Amino acid sequence: MSLVNYLVLSGILFSIGSIAVLTRRNAIVAFMGVELMLNAANLTLVTFGRLHGDLQGQVIAFFVMVVAAAEVVIGLAIIVSIFRTRGSASIDDANLLKS
Repeated sequence: MSLVNYLVLSGILFSIGSIAVLTRRNAIVAFMGVELMLNAANLTLVTFGRLHGDLQGQVIAFFVMVVAAAEVVIGLAIIVSIFRTRGSASIDDANLLKS
């Protein structure tokens, strides 16, 4: 498989993730879209790292994975908290910080 195929796959994954974030109102689906976009960025970083023959892209991808793991922990805690108080995981209902 050539490197162009990896970049095309990354672009497709990023597009699907961005469409999920922009069009869906459910917080869990939007959250999964963000994770899909982060994984697409990781695929691009590793592809370019392999293209240049160094480990820099893989190291940056590892840091992105660490940040994504922290984001999952905090994001899911916030979503579960909103679901317990409001009874819905809709992004439109999450206006707790306004009041």
